Amino acid sequence: MTLREINFDGIVGPSHNYAGLSLGNIASAKHQGNVSYPRAAALQGVAKMRGNLARLGVQGFLLPLPRPNNGLLRALAVDETAERGLLAAAWSASSMWTANAATVSPAPDTADGKCHLTPANLVTMIHRAQEWPDTKRQLEIAFGNREHFTLHDAVPPSFGDEGAANHMRLCASHGEPGVEVFVYGRSGGKFPARQHVEACRAVARLHGLDPERAVFIEQNPAAIEAGAFHNDVVAVANEGVIFAHELAFADRQAAYDAMRKAFPPLQVVEVPDSAVSLAEAIKTYLFNAQLVTLPEGGMALIVPEECRESPSVWRWCEQMTASNGPIRQVIPVDVRQSMANGGGPACLRLRVVADPAAVDPRFLLDEAKADVLESVIAANWPEQIDPADLGKEVLKNSVTSARYALLEALDLTELG
Repeated sequence: MTLREINFDGIVGPSHNYAGLSLGNIASAKHQGNVSYPRAAALQGVAKMRGNLARLGVQGFLLPLPRPNNGLLRALAVDETAERGLLAAAWSASSMWTANAATVSPAPDTADGKCHLTPANLVTMIHRAQEWPDTKRQLEIAFGNREHFTLHDAVPPSFGDEGAANHMRLCASHGEPGVEVFVYGRSGGKFPARQHVEACRAVARLHGLDPERAVFIEQNPAAIEAGAFHNDVVAVANEGVIFAHELAFADRQAAYDAMRKAFPPLQVVEVPDSAVSLAEAIKTYLFNAQLVTLPEGGMALIVPEECRESPSVWRWCEQMTASNGPIRQVIPVDVRQSMANGGGPACLRLRVVADPAAVDPRFLLDEAKADVLESVIAANWPEQIDPADLGKEVLKNSVTSARYALLEALDLTELG
C-alpha cells in the first residue's frame, strides 16, 4: 500500500452565487448581491486542479451537491412570505469548499489502521448545515473500500464542527504516523465561533487517535473578529511545518509548545503582524493556501493571485523564498470567483492521505477527465447569476440539468 496525500477539490456548482449568507465571512458580506459567474468559477477551479495534478502527480475532486435543495425548502415551508435568505440557502453552492466537507485521519494515526472520515455538521449556518447527508453519500462512494476507510456520521448538532478547515496534521512524511492538531473557537464575540472543542474531541475519539498525539488549541478571538471564521484563514500545516500568522492562536507560545511537545521536529514559519497585518492576511488569504510537498523535494505555497497584488504580502513571500527556510516556492493561482465569496485555494480542497488505488477512480483526475470537466462546464454552467434570480424556474432547470450532465459524463448518476 502506497500512501500519498491526495487533494480533493470541490467542483464549483452551477448555482454559485453571492447571496451573502455567511456571517463573519467578510468577503462574502462585501460581495452580497453582486452578479456571480458560475462557469468562470468552475473553470478556475479545474485550472487549479490541473496545475496541482502536474505538480504533484495525483489529484481528486468532489461533485456539487443537488441544488436547489427541495428537501430543505419543504422542511422550512419556504414560500413567498418566507425570509429571502432561506430560499437562497437552498441554492447555495458552498459545498465547493471541501475543506469543510469532513475531518480526515490517515491510517497511520488511527487505532485500527484505517483512514477515518467524519463529515462536518456545519450547524452554525443553515446554508451549510444542509450539506452533510449528501456529502456523506458522496464520500461513501469515493471512499467505499471498507478495508481502507471508515466513514462516520457527523457529530450531533449540539456542537458545531466545520471539518478540516480547523484541523492540521504534523508528520515526518504523509505516510508516517502523525500528530493531529484541532483548532477551536470560543463563543461570545462579534462573530460566531463555528468550531466547538467538544466536536474536536469527539472526532478524535471517533477516529481512534492516541491522546498523546492529538493537540487541541484555541483560535485567537481577535482573528475570528477580524474575519478568520476558520483556522485555515490564519494557519496551514504540511508535514513538519506550520505556516501561521502571529495572531492565529489565543496563546501563541502555548500553542507552539503543545505542538512541539507532541511533535518535537516542528518548524514554525510565522508572519509577524508588523510585516503583514491580520486584516491584510485575511483580505488576501495568504494563509488559506495549499502548502504542499513537491516530488522533487521542498515545499510550495499555492496562494491566490490577490497575494501578488498586495505589496506587504508579496514582499513577505519574496523574503521567505529567498531565505533558507522550508517553503521554497510561492505559486499564485486565479480563484477570484471563490475568493469573492470568502474561499481561497485551501477552502476548495480536502486533504486525504490514502493509497490512490483504494479510491473510487471516478473521483480521481487525469488530463482526459479534466478535458471532460471543462467541456461539460463550458456547455452547461450558467454564465452568470444575479441573486434576485434565485427561485426562478428557468434558473432551477438550468442548474439541475447542468449538474446531471456532469454526473452522466463521470458515470456517477447514482448521485442524482
